[in-house]
Amino acid sequence: MDHDFKFRSRRSNVMALHGMVAASQPLAVQAGLQVLREGGNAADAAVATAAMLAVVEPSLNGVGGDCFALYWDAKSRKVSALNGSGRAAAGADLVELKKRGFAAMPRYHGASVTVPGAVRGWADLLAGHGSMPLSRLIQPAVETARRGYPVTEWIALAWAPGVDKLLRSKPGWKSNEPEPGPEQPSGAEMLLNGCAPRAGEVIKLPTLATTLESIAREGADWFYRGDFARKLAAHVQRYGGWLTADDLAAHTSTWDEPIYADYRGYRLWECPPNGQGLAAIIAANIAGGFGLPRMDEPDRLHIMVESMRLAFADAQRWVCDPAATQIPLKELCSEAYAAKRRALIDPARAAAEVKHGAPIAGSDTVYACAVDAAGNACSFIQSNYTGMGTGLVVPGTGVTLQNRGALFSLDAGHPNALASRKRPYHTIIPALTTRDNELHCCFGIMGGHMQPQAHLQMLVNMVDLGLNPQHALDMPRWQLAAASGATGAGEPGGLLQMEPGFSAATLAELMRRGHRIEVNDARLGFGGGQIIQRVGDVLIAGSDPRKDGCAAGW
Repeated sequence: MDHDFKFRSRRSNVMALHGMVAASQPLAVQAGLQVLREGGNAADAAVATAAMLAVVEPSLNGVGGDCFALYWDAKSRKVSALNGSGRAAAGADLVELKKRGFAAMPRYHGASVTVPGAVRGWADLLAGHGSMPLSRLIQPAVETARRGYPVTEWIALAWAPGVDKLLRSKPGWKSNEPEPGPEQPSGAEMLLNGCAPRAGEVIKLPTLATTLESIAREGADWFYRGDFARKLAAHVQRYGGWLTADDLAAHTSTWDEPIYADYRGYRLWECPPNGQGLAAIIAANIAGGFGLPRMDEPDRLHIMVESMRLAFADAQRWVCDPAATQIPLKELCSEAYAAKRRALIDPARAAAEVKHGAPIAGSDTVYACAVDAAGNACSFIQSNYTGMGTGLVVPGTGVTLQNRGALFSLDAGHPNALASRKRPYHTIIPALTTRDNELHCCFGIMGGHMQPQAHLQMLVNMVDLGLNPQHALDMPRWQLAAASGATGAGEPGGLLQMEPGFSAATLAELMRRGHRIEVNDARLGFGGGQIIQRVGDVLIAGSDPRKDGCAAGW
């Protein structure tokens, strides 16, 4: 089958009363929805959906990756933030890596593998808020991996670029890692006859099924302690990394105090660093001081872009592991700080220079959201970072290892510098909004540094423009193209990429103000999102046309 990927959304909203799930793959949505129908809550549904996504969208996430979640407890009316990201090895050595000839963190090397946090994150989310056992919630994923499933269009498109990594065949890699030997690389476990599956082809992942079955039977400790942990560590070390079985055994998730921005009567919630949700909070605080609803499109977009440039400058400076470096979060999230940064924006001209502020203290992903009958909500995100992560697959397990460590800095003086058992800058961020201390919506948009930019755009679309959930997702997006790399996000003069759909007059006016514009129809590059909104007793959901997913309720 050929697919030109030029279709446009004609979707209406999905509405239900008793529960809703939205995700980037329909089989994953069904797994989560069935849990709700059986009496499970939003946390249970999120884990079932996440486990299925690890099977049906393995090019972007998996049990070898990380996760984050925001959970709205309807009874207590509290938002909690789960950090399910892993840490660098105890033996991680910045100096040694430089001696090996690396000027920056490698992406597809054992040194970029941090402890995978997703499985422990699933278990800890359930321990904090769930009502069903992990063994029940993983079972649909086990069955699907073993029996096989047809690969959907966008997932097939994303799978293909990972073949070189999985087979370790790209020229230049072997100079920085050991030869894999005469045997077939273990990454072939994630391919169909040595190739990426095409849209409509059925693939089975039997080794991944066995791994998931072991987790279901023995719990998260099976992954972090014992034979599997030793096997994972040995494979990482074979490719130049430092992880040991002790590093996996020492891993823990953390429950953190979420950060927020108050925006025209709504509160935007994000996970705190080491995630980049701080960029969305700062941008929303800055933009909230302008009268965006009263502006025409060029004025509104200009303010949003300039707010985002300032926010990224701060995020690149301050987002790191708070256990290793003190971050002035209270000040960075304050209105007083936003006012200082807001004063730097020229309404008539793009900034020629953007620097991070100095408050005084006193990177491919899947996303899913679920709301249950009691009104609890879970905003959940999971990722391997760049498609298929490092491409390293623990032999005989189907576990593709992430490359989140690639986002560390090799500048020893930077807060995000590589160091022993430290968490790196993380791009994946779930979002949740409340109003008058009630759930408004849970949402997320995948795609590296696109994520906080898309969070700001969704907030403006819904609050300032009054769009419904599906319409808010359908709107064309923009992104600061410099943000697609690990550094330089939002730098002055950086390319402003815009999807088709903005008027010629808007593009011309933005260029007149000094923005360097490129119209780009690379839809995967602008992220793919899901959203569930609560209006009284009614749940209203949308699913991004840039992905293969859907929303479903009952």
